[in-house]
Amino acid sequence: MAQGVLVFAEQVHGSFRKIAYEAVSEARRLADTLGERVTAVVLGSGVDGIAGELGKYGADKILVGDDPALADYTTDAYTNVLFDFVKDNDPGILLLGASSQGKDLSARLAARLEVGLAMDCIALRLDGEKLIATRPMYGGKVLAEVVLEGIPQMSAIRPNVMEIVEAARSGDVEMVAINTGVVKTRVVEKRVETASRVDLTEADVIVSGGRGMGGPDFSLLEELAEVLGGTVGASRSAVDEGWRPHSDQVGQTGKVVTPNLYIACGISGAIQHLAGMGSSKYIVAINKDQEAPIFKKADFGIVEDLFKAVPAIMDELKKLKG
Repeated sequence: MAQGVLVFAEQVHGSFRKIAYEAVSEARRLADTLGERVTAVVLGSGVDGIAGELGKYGADKILVGDDPALADYTTDAYTNVLFDFVKDNDPGILLLGASSQGKDLSARLAARLEVGLAMDCIALRLDGEKLIATRPMYGGKVLAEVVLEGIPQMSAIRPNVMEIVEAARSGDVEMVAINTGVVKTRVVEKRVETASRVDLTEADVIVSGGRGMGGPDFSLLEELAEVLGGTVGASRSAVDEGWRPHSDQVGQTGKVVTPNLYIACGISGAIQHLAGMGSSKYIVAINKDQEAPIFKKADFGIVEDLFKAVPAIMDELKKLKG
């Protein structure tokens, strides 16, 4: 009989991503309601040393698949291995993070398991043993409650939404032999971004630039982001112009972000962009066009040339920081 909560804890280069702790914390909350256990799964190469950290956030048991074949993420290998873990442990609920990797993995795994999948969820609750997921639809205009069919009940949660809670459990680590099965893809090249850069989906502060930047020089926004301890994003217009890589794109066709503070510089506020950042806690818009749609969504608006406003903001921030 299916029981317990199984959670995939994503790691990159031997360190857990923030979404891993969010997913384990949420799994603990659900498991406590059901009176059941949380089992976390860690996959990679050389990851046995970090696995025990998950006990701090509520994992009763941590299954580790540590193998050189898992050093680089490939959809086939990770799906095959995680599929075996699910079948061997028969959980009632399966959670993953809706990161770029998590979205890819969860979709393929749900198809293999022949179960429903609630993607990009911002809340989970239980009705008896039935998992009900809340997820935005139509660019965030609607919040839908999704009842999941099949066992395990499977959900991928949006990064930077669920609370990280320390709820220490035994966190017993068990090394498990893995079988990657047939893998039809391989990694031929890796281009790693600066290690200090915070991923957009996990950032508490994002400073984004749009067409109003006028060119590829985002150094002004990089400096503001550094002062605030955040990272830099971009609108689709800026990415289409080749000013920033697609990995920086915020919006319906880019990344959906939920920071505490989102500063939109020279961004008009097309609906596609609003769909990607509308759930931010506080939104500050800087645009010299007072009719720009972004001001209807912003908590605070500055009608000014961003190249005048941003330096003034940085000067004040530096004074506050002494």
